[in-house]
Amino acid sequence: MQYTLKKSLGQHFLKDENICKKIVAALQEESFSQLLEVGPGGGALTKYLLEIERIDFKAVELDEEKVSYLETTYPSIVGKIIHQSILDIAAPFESEFIVVGNFPYNISSQILFKILEWKEQVPVMIGMFQKEVAQRIAASSGNKSYGILSVLVQAFYEVEYLFDVPPGCFNPPPKVMSGVIKLKQKNMKYEMRSEKIFFQLVKMAFNQRRKMLRNAVKGLFDEVTLQDVIFNKRAEQLSVQDFANLTFKMK
Repeated sequence: MQYTLKKSLGQHFLKDENICKKIVAALQEESFSQLLEVGPGGGALTKYLLEIERIDFKAVELDEEKVSYLETTYPSIVGKIIHQSILDIAAPFESEFIVVGNFPYNISSQILFKILEWKEQVPVMIGMFQKEVAQRIAASSGNKSYGILSVLVQAFYEVEYLFDVPPGCFNPPPKVMSGVIKLKQKNMKYEMRSEKIFFQLVKMAFNQRRKMLRNAVKGLFDEVTLQDVIFNKRAEQLSVQDFANLTFKMK
């Protein structure tokens, strides 16, 4: 049984066995009993994940044709596929689970926000992104790539850039390099007034990233607070800790 590639779903299927094995090796450094694969597609990675013993495995796949293909090719996956978009589902397990996947590039940032929603249940994520997005997630303050994704993810997870994946490892080859990163839940939580306020501040600060912070977020603070020297900086110069601290000074 063959399957077709759907451009609309941002599909680039992994075909390089070595890359699949490297992802599985990174995964097996962790101990876990529940695993969710996002976007199994043609099953290049899935076939290795199904071999991991003593775990409860689920995969989320929107494309009906791929669901049929996977069920025909890997009979042990029958009953383990959630046939929906990851953006529309509730957490697929009651307790902690790890997330892994070659994420569809056109929704990879949204998938990260979904994982942030589930962060109490997801101690580790290993995912493939466009290299530029992977670098953005891993960037530290002062770096050009540092932005909303960097701060929001790093507030809750340690980010490790694992390795590059060249275009030739996929069918069809994307026009860009890809990269695999690992997120691991932080032991130390940043003190913040609330996550909602923290997200609001970070998004507002970076929405006008070329402006001084004072001008970008002036609606959130009173005039006296805005005189603080930290507001002379731009958003990309602030650490995650700086943003967390500022939530306590907001109106």
